[in-house]
Amino acid sequence: MTTSTHWQKTASVADGFDAYDDLPERLIGYPAVFRALGIGTPAVRTVLDYGCGPGKVATRITEASEHARVVAADISPRMLEIARTHRPHPRVDYQQIDSGKLTLLADDSIDAAMSCYVFINVAELPLLHEIAAEIHRVLRPGARYAVLDTNPATTGIRFSTFRSGEPGRDYAAGERRQVLLDQPGGGEPLELIDHYWPRHTYLDVLTGAGFTGLTVEEPLLTDPSALPGTAPAETAHPPFHIVTGVKQ
Repeated sequence: MTTSTHWQKTASVADGFDAYDDLPERLIGYPAVFRALGIGTPAVRTVLDYGCGPGKVATRITEASEHARVVAADISPRMLEIARTHRPHPRVDYQQIDSGKLTLLADDSIDAAMSCYVFINVAELPLLHEIAAEIHRVLRPGARYAVLDTNPATTGIRFSTFRSGEPGRDYAAGERRQVLLDQPGGGEPLELIDHYWPRHTYLDVLTGAGFTGLTVEEPLLTDPSALPGTAPAETAHPPFHIVTGVKQ
């Protein structure tokens, strides 16, 4: 699977992404994903974190659920090395995948699945369709899949810890886009390259894979004091969108 930033081969990218303080995601994005998937309820006992990166989200799943087991899969050996070293957990199974295929999982074997910051790091639309189809395959009937990415409607806005895209610029579907992630200590931000996908791309991809009942959520920060600054952008502009579908 092709990605726009060299996650597989460039250790500095993985290390910088791990160092990034994902405070807005923790406050706004991930809780909304967990609610959408029913994580923490008895019905969700197996969770797929597709594109797990350095294991931050997988760890938070175990904190939100006393019983859920997580299959945390990624294409990057360095990301998985960080996850296994710094975030081991008896209920998290870190697995490297190739070409986006989940050969380690049987059909209808997973209770819920998520992809955080995966779609925006895939350059080709056919690969997005392949990913969604593979996740649809492994989910049991009635299970839900949630995709969290930076919100295409707020591209270019400077949020508390990141900026995706240049201010005032319009991007075409699939176009390369600069991303800046703040790093500890106030030094130069980590610069990445991802891809802009409009809202309809997410809806089309999930629909094409067979997901139904699609919903889109754009959560806002409700407590301004939770983020630095007197008026963080997250109170007025939703930094993320969460697209969720159900396997019938």
